[in-house]
Amino acid sequence: MASQFSQQYAFRAQKSLGLVGGTPDYIAIPGFVSPDIPARTYHYSDDGRLFAYALPTVVRIFQAEGAKLLQELSIPNIIELQFSPRGTYLSTWERPVKLEEGAQHKNLRVFSASTGEELIAFTQKSQEGWDLQYTVSESHAVRLVAQEVQVFRPAEWGKGVVDKLRVEGASMVSLSPGLNPSLAVFVAEKKGAPASVKIYGLLALSGVPTCAKNFYKADRAQIKWNDLGTQALVLTQTEVDNSNMSYYGETSMYLLSAAGNFDCRVTLDKEGPIHDFAWSPNSKEFGVVYGFMPAKTMLFDQRVRTVHDFGSAPHNTISFNPQGRLLFLAGFGNLAGKVDVFDRRTLVKITTIEAPNTSYCSWSPDGRYLLTATLSPRLRVDNGIKVWHATGPLVHVQAIEELYQASWRPTPVDQAPAFGQTIAAAPQPSPSVLSAALSAKPVAPKAAGAYRPPGARGLATPAIFKREDEGGAPRVPTGTVSGSATPPRGYNRSPNPPGSAPSNGVQQNGHGGRRQVPGAAPRTPPIADGQDKKRKKKALKKADKGAGEGSGAVTPNGTASARPSLDVRTNGLESVNDAGTETVDPTQTSVPPTPGAELLDPISKKVRNLNKKLKAIDELKEKAKRGERLEATQLKKMEGEVEIRKELASLGITG
Repeated sequence: MASQFSQQYAFRAQKSLGLVGGTPDYIAIPGFVSPDIPARTYHYSDDGRLFAYALPTVVRIFQAEGAKLLQELSIPNIIELQFSPRGTYLSTWERPVKLEEGAQHKNLRVFSASTGEELIAFTQKSQEGWDLQYTVSESHAVRLVAQEVQVFRPAEWGKGVVDKLRVEGASMVSLSPGLNPSLAVFVAEKKGAPASVKIYGLLALSGVPTCAKNFYKADRAQIKWNDLGTQALVLTQTEVDNSNMSYYGETSMYLLSAAGNFDCRVTLDKEGPIHDFAWSPNSKEFGVVYGFMPAKTMLFDQRVRTVHDFGSAPHNTISFNPQGRLLFLAGFGNLAGKVDVFDRRTLVKITTIEAPNTSYCSWSPDGRYLLTATLSPRLRVDNGIKVWHATGPLVHVQAIEELYQASWRPTPVDQAPAFGQTIAAAPQPSPSVLSAALSAKPVAPKAAGAYRPPGARGLATPAIFKREDEGGAPRVPTGTVSGSATPPRGYNRSPNPPGSAPSNGVQQNGHGGRRQVPGAAPRTPPIADGQDKKRKKKALKKADKGAGEGSGAVTPNGTASARPSLDVRTNGLESVNDAGTETVDPTQTSVPPTPGAELLDPISKKVRNLNKKLKAIDELKEKAKRGERLEATQLKKMEGEVEIRKELASLGITG
C-alpha cells in the first residue's frame, strides 16, 4: 500500500544532520542521533538499504530503515563518499597531500560496507569524476587513469587490473547500465583534429568499437545512457562561442546506439544553448530544453522523431518521474522557480508549482511527490525543504538554517507501489504547512505587468517587446551581426514605442526621420531640385509684379522698392503672404500653442506672485503642526506673512 511505503529523506546543514520519515507524519527517524560536529557529506546506496555520512575524523554506515549503526570507519579528512550499486562497497576520497620520500598518497580507497575492511586504494588527484564506475551487477568496475581505461573485478580486487583500453587523448569515460554493459570514451577536439566518441563492449575492449562518431566544436561532453544501456545521448560543449551568441559556449547533441546501427545529430529548431535533457524511464524517448529564453522543450523518440512540442516558456530543467508517467519542466537558477507538471499519457499540464529560489528538485521514489530545497551557499536565507504533491498542494515544510544537502532515500521502482491509472488525490498537509503560513512575513504585492514609461501607457504592447510565449515575435537570427545576441531592430529616437502611433498624429522618425523637439520651431525638410527651381521663378515673378503695381516700401527718393514676398514653411506645409496663391490653416500645423501665452498686466503678475508666497507659507504652517522641524530660512519666510498681506491689501486684494 502507498500509505505503508516509507518516503524517507535526508538533509545536511551547518548545525544538523537528519533522517525524516515521509507521508503523512514527516517526523524524524527514531534512534538516529545527529552528530555534534558538522558533517562533510552523506550518501544513500542506490537500493536505499544503506546510509553513510562523513565527519572530520570518522565515517559511519547505517541501515537506512530504522537508522541502525552498522560500521564506524576511523578515517579522517574524507570529502566524498559513494556506495556501489548494490551497496557492497563504499568508496571514499580525500584531498591528496605530499608524503615524505616521494611516496604517492593513495587518497581513493574502497571498503567493504559490511565488514569495514579496506580492499584497495588508488591515487586520484582530481575530485571531478573521482569514483569508480560499476556495472549494475557489480561484476566489473572501471576508472580512467591518464589516457588508459582500467578494468577491475570487485570480487577479486587483489588481482588488480584485469583488462585495459588505451585511447589517445581520452578525457572522459561513461559505463552504461543494463545487462550487457558498454563503455563510451570521449576524446576532446585538439589542434584541428575533431572530437570523437567511441563505444566498446566492456567484455571486448581489445576489438574495434561498435560505434564511433566524430564531430567538431567539442571541448567537453556529457553522456547520458538510457536505462537499458542501448543508446546514449552526448551533449558536446565548447569553452568559447566563436559567434558571440552565448557566454557559455556552443552546444550540440548527438544520439548514438551501442550496437552501432544508428547515430545522428539531434537537430534543434531554435537558436541558443541546450539547457537540459533527460531520458524517459521507458528508454524509448527523451526530452530536450534548448534555445534562448524563453526556451523551447521538445520530446523525441529513439529515432529522433518529434513526439511533442511543449512550446516556449522560461524553463531550463526537465525530469521524468521514476515510473515515466509524469514529467516536470522548471526554471531554476536565475529564473522564477516555476515548476510545470505534465501527464505523459495525455501531454496535458496538471498544475504549476511556485517554488522560487529552488536549488535542488527531485521526484520521490513513488513518483507522487516533489522535493524542493533552497541550499547554501547558493542562497543563505530562507533555506529549507518543501514537499509538494504532484497535483500542486504543498504537504510539508521544514525550515533549516544554512542547509547544504537534501535528497530522497532511493528505492527501486519494482519495490515502490504501482502508480495506478489515475493520479491519487493529495493527502492532508502536515501541521508544518499551517505553522509556516502563520509565521511567514507578509509579502508586498507586485505590480501587475512590467513597468511602462508614461509615454507608452494606455497603448498596446508592441510584439517586439513581448516574450515569445506571450505572443511576441519569434527571435530573429542575427546572422551577420557579429558580437550581438539582440535581434536587429530599426533605430528610432521617438519617445513612442515602435509600432505605436505618434502622439500628435504626425509620423515621427519612422524611417530615418528627424527628431522634433517640443516647443521648438520645426525643421524645414529638404526641397527637391525641381521644386526649388520652380519656387525661385515664382518669387522673381512676384517681385516684378510688385515693382510694376507699386507694392512694396517707399524709398527716400519716392520709388517703391521691389521686395519679394516671403515663403514660410511650417512642418512641411506652405504659407504664402497676400501676394501668393497658397495659404495654410493655422490649426493644421504641428506646432503646439505655448501654455500661458496670454499677457498679464503688471498688477496681476504681482498679485499672482504674492499669492504663491502665501500658499508656500501655509504649507510650512502645516508642517509645523505635524511636528516637523523647520529650517531658519523657512521660519524667516513665515515671519513675512504680515507684510505680504499688507501689500495685497494695498493692491485692493482682500481675504
